[in-house]
Amino acid sequence: MIDRREILDLAATLSLTPHVVEKDYALGWALAGIYAHPELAPSWVFKGGTCLKKCYFETYRFSEDLDFTLKDESQLDEAFLRRVFGEIAEWIYEQCGLEFPADLQRFDIFTNPRGSISCQGKLAYRGPVSPRSPPRIKLDLTADERLVLPPVQMPIFHPYSDAPDGGFTVLAYAYEEAFGEKVRALAERTRPRDLYDVINLFRNTEARPAAAVLLDVLRQKCEFKGIQVPKLGDLAAHRGDLVGAWGQMLEHQLPSLPPVESFWDALPAFFDWLLGGAAAPAPAAYQLGRGETVIRERTLRIPVGGRAQSHLEVIRFAAANRLCVELDYMDERGRRRSRLIEPYSLRRTSENNIILHAWNIDSDGHRSYRVDRIQGARTTNQTFAPRYDVELTPSGPVSIPQIERRSGDSAGGGWGATPVRPARAPRRAVRTTSSFSSGPTYVYQCGMCGKKFNRKTMDGRLNKHKAPGGFPCGGRMGFLVDTKY
Repeated sequence: MIDRREILDLAATLSLTPHVVEKDYALGWALAGIYAHPELAPSWVFKGGTCLKKCYFETYRFSEDLDFTLKDESQLDEAFLRRVFGEIAEWIYEQCGLEFPADLQRFDIFTNPRGSISCQGKLAYRGPVSPRSPPRIKLDLTADERLVLPPVQMPIFHPYSDAPDGGFTVLAYAYEEAFGEKVRALAERTRPRDLYDVINLFRNTEARPAAAVLLDVLRQKCEFKGIQVPKLGDLAAHRGDLVGAWGQMLEHQLPSLPPVESFWDALPAFFDWLLGGAAAPAPAAYQLGRGETVIRERTLRIPVGGRAQSHLEVIRFAAANRLCVELDYMDERGRRRSRLIEPYSLRRTSENNIILHAWNIDSDGHRSYRVDRIQGARTTNQTFAPRYDVELTPSGPVSIPQIERRSGDSAGGGWGATPVRPARAPRRAVRTTSSFSSGPTYVYQCGMCGKKFNRKTMDGRLNKHKAPGGFPCGGRMGFLVDTKY
């Protein structure tokens, strides 16, 4: 398991509470365990806000729940769920040392309003910064939800040092289906997170699906729930409640809370596009300099110091949410002062410098800033309407080819050169290897603390672990106490 300092450092970088970051860490390993289990991996389809965060957009709001559509209704059984999640908890502990105590798992089976079986569960965990009362992850399981599009295999975003080289892969809703379900949720309950989600997805123009495709998905989703396809006027009556709950529901999930008006005011453009197929043309990207390459990756791994990296995460979040940034910058003469900017693009120059292109609001003009000279960055609540394409956010689902723009190589290149746009191949999903298999299970017991571990091989070596009382145990060898068939 990662140490407490890693959680605290990332929380400070993202301006979030450590418990929000710790839950994101636990969510990643819970997903890894679910999709390493052979009985769940082929039939559980990941969906909802956490799916969007983990599979598609890492600059998305932090989410707290795990939502799944199950292909096999017989798995909505308390005894079955207790068994498989007991096995998953053991697997996770063996992999990373994160505890999901089996005695603190809860599964409530009930009949939903459609007359079908559903389940709400809670998985407690003890992480690097958990309080004495372990936090819980909420599970929402349904088996009667209509799947409009085939699910897709997606790698999940797990930005922690204990992620395996191959990463984790899950079976998830296709992007268009996840988007359509969010629009339906906005119509059904009009909660702040639904408005935030829909407008954020709409703003990501490169990932935006064809309006006709999304509308078809939405119609089928609404038909299943027995509601009409929403229109702008249907939401007006809920504006007061939505505005009143905006901060309470979203503030803890975001580094900085954007004003609700900037999202509400974007609804007319969204519905015009969805129902009429028309959308305002996206602004063009800022011109490329000779030798410049746009840096637009799902995970920023660039040769800058750790402090600069943390500043970039703040800037990327602000760009995704159309918020201005207060930039603390030191110029080439060593003069340091603050600037208010609209962030647009991160690029590598031919000299291998990393440059942030932005609009300086104070001087009302374009400016570029070397990332290694940025001393600080703070997200403000001041919004901006993009005058250029925002290239700081990831280009969306990895199944959509990303665009790499380079300046022209002709003698007449430079700032006015015509960019070449070769399509990059989609990132290939990496499968998680399952350690669940048939055959006997060997039970080893730690000779120091007495804790028992299930193994599929006869190997008594133990990883770092905690004693039943929660304290670290130094035992590294166990002895065989039982064999289960």
